[in-house]
Amino acid sequence: MTDFTPGDIVEIETDSGKAYVQVTHNHSSYPPVVRALDGLHESRPDDLEGLATGATRFVGMIPLGSALQKLGRTCEVVAHVDVPEDQKPFPTFRMPIRDKKGEIVYWWFWDGRGLSYDVELTEEQKALPLREVMSGERFLELLVNHET
Repeated sequence: MTDFTPGDIVEIETDSGKAYVQVTHNHSSYPPVVRALDGLHESRPDDLEGLATGATRFVGMIPLGSALQKLGRTCEVVAHVDVPEDQKPFPTFRMPIRDKKGEIVYWWFWDGRGLSYDVELTEEQKALPLREVMSGERFLELLVNHET
């Protein structure tokens, strides 16, 4: 198992090219939080720091090393770059709470410390990542899909 540090840029081999994520946070009870950096690349970009200051495609929690290893994918820490200011606060994750019929009754919001809730999602809350530990399969799917 690889230990990752916030700021690490991790290169991931996919069938569509090299993808890059930045580890943004570690939490004592969950796997690392990562942000997927924009684009798929034929070769490693010269300016990884520039890539890290660019757009975030999605944010998720994943046991990165072990999840990719189970899929036979390689990953490697290729740089360490400061986490951008707008990504430094621990992200808020959303989680639906359902009734016995499977209907969403309300939403929990978790900021790494505590929970809050709301009955209806605002447009801003709809963009929050789900509070889930991603599978390697789902993670790779999101990495190679341009419409996250």
